[in-house]
Amino acid sequence: MPFELFIASRLRLARGDKNSSASLNVALVGVVLAIVIMILSVVIVMGFKNEITNKIYHLDSHVKVNSSMVGRESDFDMVNGDGIIPVLSVDQALAPQVASMSLMADKPAILKTDNDFKGIIYRGVDKNYDWSFIEQHLVEGRVPHNDTAAIAEIVMSRLTASQLGVKTGDKILTYFIDNSVKMRRSRVVGIFNTDFSEHDKSILIGNLAQIQSVNNWEENQGNYVGVNLKDVHHLDAATELIYTDLAQAAIDGEGELYRVTEVETNNQQFFTWLQMLDMNVAIILVLMFIVSGFTLIAALLMIVLERISMVGLLKTLGAAGGSVRRIFIYLTYKLIFKAIIIGNVLGLGLALIQQHFHVLKLDPEAYYMPYVPISIDPVTIIILNVAIIVVSFLTLLLPSFIISSIKPSATMRFE
Repeated sequence: MPFELFIASRLRLARGDKNSSASLNVALVGVVLAIVIMILSVVIVMGFKNEITNKIYHLDSHVKVNSSMVGRESDFDMVNGDGIIPVLSVDQALAPQVASMSLMADKPAILKTDNDFKGIIYRGVDKNYDWSFIEQHLVEGRVPHNDTAAIAEIVMSRLTASQLGVKTGDKILTYFIDNSVKMRRSRVVGIFNTDFSEHDKSILIGNLAQIQSVNNWEENQGNYVGVNLKDVHHLDAATELIYTDLAQAAIDGEGELYRVTEVETNNQQFFTWLQMLDMNVAIILVLMFIVSGFTLIAALLMIVLERISMVGLLKTLGAAGGSVRRIFIYLTYKLIFKAIIIGNVLGLGLALIQQHFHVLKLDPEAYYMPYVPISIDPVTIIILNVAIIVVSFLTLLLPSFIISSIKPSATMRFE
């Protein structure tokens, strides 16, 4: 064991004086609070990102295959599912990654009851649509059956149902407006609540046959094909495969050119907001590192002043300035490691309480969830603690050089 570490291990942080003990305790509390704030900032932002990303990935298709000429005329918004789904299904590299493929169509509509009306996007889906996420968030009723009856079944959000004053089992008129107004009857069979207001207030989900009827489309026609993957971590690779398969089919004369987009591109406003959260966390971490750094510098100087006579004695005995600096850095690290242990216990303890009991509530209209989300990643916590240790060491290096300027002759007269 180096003699610097041996001496530091035998010393106490405070020498028993009440004032010095109180001052070091204040420094300890300051560093602990900084660590707690850093841990909570990281786990809360990670929780927000995971929850929002998870909802977006379930409410929108991971990959959308649209017509390459969307936006020119209404007829160009249509794709033929038989020209897309069979091509993708035969790709042996892609097929194992795909969870579902569904022909879908979105069309603006107006919902009307006896007392009120509301603009909405009617999302028509086929029999292959994955209802699992909506089923998890149903508050009333069930998901629709893919029927072609005169009265189609729909599910809407609790927010929309509340605004229109409808409940499960109620019939509602849906008006589609293109060159002419077309009216269809629908029955509300389910009400869901995802707490993702941007989706809930603007989307209802029903049968694709309803849109096909309004647009005079055939059974295999829709606005786009939505592809959902089993693992979103393979999103980029799967998107590349989809684009390549469809492009090759077009070259071979067996299909058309299509526009293939990922969920992050189609929901860029939300992912941009999530990136801004990363910036906020970075600012908080920098501020907390600065606060804890000044606190540690003050603690180091306090420890040195309490043992200035020892500094002179060690130098008189021939100890180099670097060795004496390391003794006091090691001694200050007792305070740092104590703060890290206490800070982690408090920070992770508060995070676990929030994770399991949802003590802190949020307004779903503003934050897309009813409580503060928590996501604890052990690797991230370990990296944060290592960063605290490294930054603390670098912070103490410069002020420790003050020890080198202390002369043994001056310390003998210091009381």
